Amino acid sequence: MNPAAEWLETDGMGGYAMGRADGVRTRRYHALLTVSRTPPTERMTLVNGIDAWVETEDGSFAVSSQRYTPDVTHPDGAARLLSFTTEPWPTWRYRLPNGVEVIQELVMQHGAPLVVLAWTLSKPMVATLVVRPLLSVRDTHQTSHENVSFSFATRVAGHRIDWRPYAGLPAVTAVTNGDFVPDATWYRNFQYDEERSRGLDFVEDLASPGLVRFALGEGRAVLAFGSDTFGASRMLDARAGRLWEHVSQAERDRRATFRTPLHRAADAYVVRRGSDQGRTIVAGYPWFSDWGRDTFIALRGICIAGDRLADARSILLEWAHHVNEGMLPNFFPEGGAPAEFNSVDASLWYVVAVHEYLQAAASRGHSDPSDDSSLGRAVTAIVEGYSRGTRFGIRADGTGLLAAGVPGVQLTWMDAKVGDWVVTPRIGKPVEIQALWINALRIAARWEPQWSDFADRAQQSFASTFWDEALGCLVDVADVDHRPGVVDRAVRPNQLLAVGGLPWPLLDGEQARRVIARCESQLWTPAGLRSLAPDDSAYLGRYGGDMRQRDGAYHQGTIWPWLAGAFVDGWVRVHGGTDAAKREACTRFLEPLLAHYEGSAPGQLGEIADGDAPHAPNGCPFQAWSVGEALRLTEALGWRAVAVADARRSPAPRTAPRRCAVSLAGQ
Repeated sequence: MNPAAEWLETDGMGGYAMGRADGVRTRRYHALLTVSRTPPTERMTLVNGIDAWVETEDGSFAVSSQRYTPDVTHPDGAARLLSFTTEPWPTWRYRLPNGVEVIQELVMQHGAPLVVLAWTLSKPMVATLVVRPLLSVRDTHQTSHENVSFSFATRVAGHRIDWRPYAGLPAVTAVTNGDFVPDATWYRNFQYDEERSRGLDFVEDLASPGLVRFALGEGRAVLAFGSDTFGASRMLDARAGRLWEHVSQAERDRRATFRTPLHRAADAYVVRRGSDQGRTIVAGYPWFSDWGRDTFIALRGICIAGDRLADARSILLEWAHHVNEGMLPNFFPEGGAPAEFNSVDASLWYVVAVHEYLQAAASRGHSDPSDDSSLGRAVTAIVEGYSRGTRFGIRADGTGLLAAGVPGVQLTWMDAKVGDWVVTPRIGKPVEIQALWINALRIAARWEPQWSDFADRAQQSFASTFWDEALGCLVDVADVDHRPGVVDRAVRPNQLLAVGGLPWPLLDGEQARRVIARCESQLWTPAGLRSLAPDDSAYLGRYGGDMRQRDGAYHQGTIWPWLAGAFVDGWVRVHGGTDAAKREACTRFLEPLLAHYEGSAPGQLGEIADGDAPHAPNGCPFQAWSVGEALRLTEALGWRAVAVADARRSPAPRTAPRRCAVSLAGQ
């Protein structure tokens, strides 16, 4: 067990609970209850954590630990941690000095801002469990500090305890079968090591309105936390024991429906949008909301490969209404600010997702002519807008290829920007944009056949423009800064989309094989693909430091696991697409990839990792497109990841990374 491994529970509305295996909070985002006020945005952290200890005739023993300044961990509960598992939900086992174990479980209700904790003993004994809630009620990206405005006023009505610390902000409700003891106090100077390493505010004060005491030897202790937002009120009126039984059984049944661990992981990212039943995809936890580019890349795996066609339909039809001048927004800011359109590829990924959704719907007998018409209009509007020219210099030129970019704006997925510094501007003709553009043209020909000729012209221009015989692969950007003939010869993974990962590859034969070989030799690692070859003078092998240092390394060597989808697709293709090639790809690439992130985020995949060995995971610990591409890849290979079924049926702790054991399953 890696004590720093992170776990995640989500409520299906953008809210979440997350933390570390050892229970020590090292991020401002580690919390028991974070809710979304306008799903999936405007997240607020209500309950940050708890202090907990067990009182016995032999003494008092902590079963929690906190991090305080300066670099102090107290009390010593983490030292008593015997095991941790995320199956079927986060479960901790603490061993007391007399050998009795305290089992703590945590499960979040899907569809309501509600988290339930329960404690039991491994064998009967006389013991009292004491739990002290720690509250903040603040924006999830901020930190809380002691202030006179925080109200400790407490309303106790039987099993229910209510607090409203700040007027106009969400209330916090606890439901328990314990006894509440008022003891209002501030706990000061919690230290968040991850925030400190990122150069951010890392010290916080938290308010505790009192204690909850349980006769633990008499049965299960239950403490639930919820909010008065979006449907939790009725459940918060239930008695604690019944609430635990309802939530735990409902979640056990729901989670058992997921075919594989990747399907289960993918479920965390599909959430409600707004107060209705619309759906969207959260780009990552804990700090991303829904972004256009991320949504459409992730949707291919999470929703289409992941057997969630109704969700895919809802998302694609909703976004169809937002096409503007041929572009789709890349981001909807919180608070109702105007949408941001700073992406050349979000619209093109949308077109690819539409194509794959319609194919999947037809193959499963779910075709709807009205959907075809609505989505077709959106696709046509995108291709027409790009061909005639739109924002940020995006336009098709006489070659049929797509040029894009103006100074000071980051348009491709390599979008790091610090102040006025665009780290990888890639102005001109980025290689993956051509692959997406030509695919979009071929898809649009389904509704308007003339786009097929346009695609042919663009594809004829592609190889002569981008192939570099000396490199043995494709250049990253042609016509740099819109200067004809000027190229960026950096070896990057973007070229992979010309060989794999999209419906129509742009290269075949020897050129395709050489692209895959070059990317495998210089970019592939067990954690995914580096964003820049290590022999490049701009390569940075470590992602860390303050924001400027981090963003400077973000696409300059940092590994991105989502790119594995295009790489493995291409690798299998140039190796003949046989079952043998698929089998080798799974054991050679997919298994190591999944195993690499297992130690840092069990059952999930993160955003990035260091380019240099040992390729430590970094960035956002739970990332939608990483999970989505891994799931899409297993389906594309025709394989099913079947490991972890035993872990799902048993709460026994895992002591080694789960392997992606596979069995052949027909297409």
